[in-house]
Amino acid sequence: MNTAELLVKCLENEGVEYIFGLPGEENMAVLNALENSSIKFITTRHEQGAAFMADVYGRLTGKAGVCLSTLGPGATNLMTGVADANLDCAPLIAITGQVGTDRMHTNSHQYLDLVAMFEPVTKWNAQIVRPSITPEIVRKAFKLATSEKPGAVHIDLPENIADMEVTGNPLSTKGDRQPMFASYRSLSEAALLIAKAKNPLVLVGNGAIRSHASQAVTDFATRLNIPVANTFMGKGVIPYRHPLALWSLGLQQRDIINCAFDETDLVIAIGYDLIEYSPKKWNPKATIPIIHIGELPAEVDSSYMPQVEIVGDISDSLVEIMHRCDRTGRSEPHAIALRHKILATYEQYAHDEGYPIKPQKIIYDLRQVMGDEDVVISDVGAHKMWMARHYHCDRPNTCIIANGFAAMGIAIPGAIAAKLINPQRKIVAVTGDGGFMMNMQELETATRIGTPFVTLIFNDGGYGLIEWKQNIHYGRSAFVKFGNPDFVKLAESMGLKGYRITSAIDLIPTLKDALEQNIPAVIDCPVDYSENMKFSRKVGELTCPL
Repeated sequence: MNTAELLVKCLENEGVEYIFGLPGEENMAVLNALENSSIKFITTRHEQGAAFMADVYGRLTGKAGVCLSTLGPGATNLMTGVADANLDCAPLIAITGQVGTDRMHTNSHQYLDLVAMFEPVTKWNAQIVRPSITPEIVRKAFKLATSEKPGAVHIDLPENIADMEVTGNPLSTKGDRQPMFASYRSLSEAALLIAKAKNPLVLVGNGAIRSHASQAVTDFATRLNIPVANTFMGKGVIPYRHPLALWSLGLQQRDIINCAFDETDLVIAIGYDLIEYSPKKWNPKATIPIIHIGELPAEVDSSYMPQVEIVGDISDSLVEIMHRCDRTGRSEPHAIALRHKILATYEQYAHDEGYPIKPQKIIYDLRQVMGDEDVVISDVGAHKMWMARHYHCDRPNTCIIANGFAAMGIAIPGAIAAKLINPQRKIVAVTGDGGFMMNMQELETATRIGTPFVTLIFNDGGYGLIEWKQNIHYGRSAFVKFGNPDFVKLAESMGLKGYRITSAIDLIPTLKDALEQNIPAVIDCPVDYSENMKFSRKVGELTCPL
């Protein structure tokens, strides 16, 4: 057995189902070992696509997604997806081929110090310099990748080490993630603060999804009658139909939901990470008292200095606080009144027939055809802002939004991973025309491996989000327009089903038909992004009704 074969055995031992990547000279030994493995290797068209697939796999399953590249340009191509996973707290293992250790001392073809290069975008990374340490490196990599906060880990394997003979076995995976429990004192302090608060508010983030605390959060809010706002990455923690759900907070501009934070006298932050939405946006004067509930202590930020920190298993902490907290006789929180205005804003686009179609209408119609368990993957761009505001979830992890690193090009690779994980669910990649062209080549991968899903393109012929921000700051835009291919013909040339929307009433039936296909489908939908500046002007004049 050589080192590459031992590496693959260790990956099998960790429960790896898929490895996403590209073949290369320096990873040939690993690919050879994978031929006789239970692990399925997914050959992608670009290493960035492979990393994004591993990224979304990790976020949806809680298990580390694995991607593989060769050295040099293959490894640099992985970087964006690895960084995205690390900042979005998705467990990921990146494995790179490397020149032999006998070539590293000299100026060698395609050689880069990959351990140094990946250091800033990973939790930990290491090079396998002796075959015998392979089991320890793999075990440590998976343990660190999946421990709170999850993130990316990198393993570098030189080609001469990969071919060396070795004896050894994978290490036991038992004992990972033992739950921690909060102190009685902190729980009692939190319960007292909540009992005294007149207008408390829950802010829930992705950490609650990672900790499988959705039911506990919903029970907590319901029993104590506290409204809940979620970050973009916390969608679905509390069902959007719940009468206490205030939907998403996180736009860079003030929105209706910010009124709730203006009036609150206590924010209970549950599984919230500062990278999801800066506390300076909702607590700019650092005057709002905060309770932090999470599996790790709060990060230090002048606008996020909790009075109480509850560090431990989130579900257990919430149950213990409920047992200690009495809010009997408290009046209805002011923020609940906002829900009616938020709902009215959402519903006003139900019958809009304008064309090109307003982004709010596109998302409203998409929500009508997607079931509660179906999954949308949002790319990054102007459509992401509208998805965050208008696409609402009944379950966690049914709307994936990259919001830490916020890398364009994630939607199509992410949809492939989502379909592999959930073959019976409807999967839609929502993207702008800019993001679509960054990784559309992975639609060939989807066709080849049999993962049908729908790609819905918001087509405006430009980088709409940058244009929106330029117009806000300068009153004009520059360098944001481009041309597009015929997306329908492009899809058909790749063996996909292509659709073009020509009126608002066509969208729902087209979506339904596309979702019934047994091959990937692409929908070209012209979007009216004049709504962007209309929204900015409207929120600029916002007065809170509380």
